[in-house]
Parts: sequence; structure tokens; C-alpha cells
Amino acid sequence: MYSTFLFDLDGTLTDPFEGITGSLQFALERLGAPVPTAQDLRWCIGPPLWHSFRVLLETDDQQKLDEAVAIYRERYSVTGLFENKVIDGIPELLNDLKSKGVKMHVCTSKAHTYAGKIVEHFGLRPFFGSVYGSELDGTRSAKTELIHHILEQERLAPSEVEMVGDRKQDLVGANTNQVAGVGVLWGFGSREELQAETPVLIAEKPADTSGILKK
Repeated sequence: MYSTFLFDLDGTLTDPFEGITGSLQFALERLGAPVPTAQDLRWCIGPPLWHSFRVLLETDDQQKLDEAVAIYRERYSVTGLFENKVIDGIPELLNDLKSKGVKMHVCTSKAHTYAGKIVEHFGLRPFFGSVYGSELDGTRSAKTELIHHILEQERLAPSEVEMVGDRKQDLVGANTNQVAGVGVLWGFGSREELQAETPVLIAEKPADTSGILKK
């Protein structure tokens, strides 16, 4: 059996659409850049912030990208992180997995200082051993690097671990680390995006995820 599940946060455990898109718009407006509609910013939920701003600002200037991230965080750290809600069915899934003795950790590209506050605020902290995320400077914002870090920190064998997420970055990180990838359809990635990374399962609703508990 798989002994440990790694859960992405945004789009997998919670729906952060309002907070993230609002904070992106805030940063773009301050920088004098074009401001897309919230719906046109959906694709930004999942990838690291620096990647999103690189596309939105059409620049590789690291100083400019760092400035954009800093402005984004002015709003997100106070207001945006709580413009969020737990996805229906997630508490029941986590409770079911915990009752079966599965260990769980959060694995998110979001800075861990924000991720921890969100998990605590929405009452999910008791389900997880640790909340792993990136550093504020972007270190370990790539899922490949972050999953590798978790495997080392928790002394986990890849064959015992599942990575559950809604975007291709989650599954690419899982595949690179020889971890089983589970794609979920209630977040921000399409079925086509997820299928392209050959997950062991694509789950349509949270309850489906526990079905892959056995190899």
C-alpha cells in the first residue's frame, strides 16, 4: 500500500481563485501593465509566481519579476490568502485517509509561511504531518525540487508515495521523482493537461482519490 500522500494546496485542497487573481491584478495595475480579467488569470493558479509574472509582463528581468512578486504579496499576505475556501469533499477524504493510517503532507509551490496559515485557518492542520512549500525567494517553488526535498526530509521511498494535484507541474514533479501521480479534475488543470503526464489515476471528485490507496 501507499503509506504517504502529498497534497498540493491551491486547486486541490482549497479554491484560491479570488485571492490569487485579485492579488495578480493588484500587482499588474501597480506596475502599469495590462490587467486581464480574473477568468483570464486562471492559468496562473498552480505554477510558481515568477513563472506567471514572466509571461504576464513579458520579461526575464529578475529585478522586475521580484518587484512584481513583492507587490503581489502586499495584498495577498493580508487579504488574498483568506479569500479562499475548502473544496467540498476534502475534509471527508482526509478523514478517511487518516483513519486508514495514511500519512499526509502538504506539498505546494506557495511559500510555506502562507501555506501554513491557510491550512491552519481552514482547520486542515490536524490531518497533516508537515506543510512543505517554497521559500520566499522562490527556492523549491518547482514541484520536482520540492518533492525531492520532502522525500529526503521524511526519509520516504518513492514507491510508497503518491502526489495528488490539479496541474501538470504536480505530475511532472511526481514522475521525475518516481512517485505515483494522481491528477484531480476539481481544480484548475484540464483532463488533457493531466493525461499528458500519465498519472496513475485521474480523480473526478475527492472521494475517488482514496481508491488508489492500494497499488
